[in-house]
Amino acid sequence: MANWNDPQPSSTGFGASPSLSGAWGRSTVYDAGLRRHMLSIYNYMASGILLSGIVALGFAASGMAETVLHTPLRWLIALAPMAFVMVMSFGVNRLSTATMQLLFWAFSVAMGLSLSSIFFVYTGPSIAVTFFATAGAFAGLSLFGYTTKKNLSAMGTFLIMGLFGILIAMVANMFLQSQPLAWGISFLGVLIFAGLTAYDTQKLKDQYSYVGGTEMAGKAVILGALNLYLDFINMFLMLLRFMGDRR
Repeated sequence: MANWNDPQPSSTGFGASPSLSGAWGRSTVYDAGLRRHMLSIYNYMASGILLSGIVALGFAASGMAETVLHTPLRWLIALAPMAFVMVMSFGVNRLSTATMQLLFWAFSVAMGLSLSSIFFVYTGPSIAVTFFATAGAFAGLSLFGYTTKKNLSAMGTFLIMGLFGILIAMVANMFLQSQPLAWGISFLGVLIFAGLTAYDTQKLKDQYSYVGGTEMAGKAVILGALNLYLDFINMFLMLLRFMGDRR
């Protein structure tokens, strides 16, 4: 006999109750959207790094880099990537998604021009080995940041403070020219950017709950790719000091 007083009648057949079915459906849609969002970020990041690598190698091989980097234009090449980062970071609310995409590709080209100098300092094979070592470490750290249940916010705050610390130390060492300090900066830099890779990945994953399905989603993808690009390239440059064979 049916219990007419039961506010939630039992389900019939093999299906789950409508409420559970609806929750499962919403969860499935959310997870699929999150995967697409993160995949878009990784695709942009990987494409940006590939573009930078092609530009750096082509600029160095052409002979133009060796000439230009001995002129005052080297300062423009060195500072241009930072200018693009600032414009994208502070102008995200005013810029369109298409403009953000254009700025990201322009940043990747500018970064490639700046990175061309490493081919005059380190051997090609050691650069390649360091790059693939960085790629492997980045993949593992990013996977940890994506899957861990631990909140990395406190660690992120500490790492950002450490980042400002090594930036100040790098500026100071431009005048001190201390080799031990340079090695210390590189060692701490590897640790800091390794931690930031995991932290930024978790932050981007959590961010999807706010931007998913909104007009900010496209911009969030570009900024997310920029953050992970910077984590990767800085970890690569710090590791190169240890693993690179000088010419």
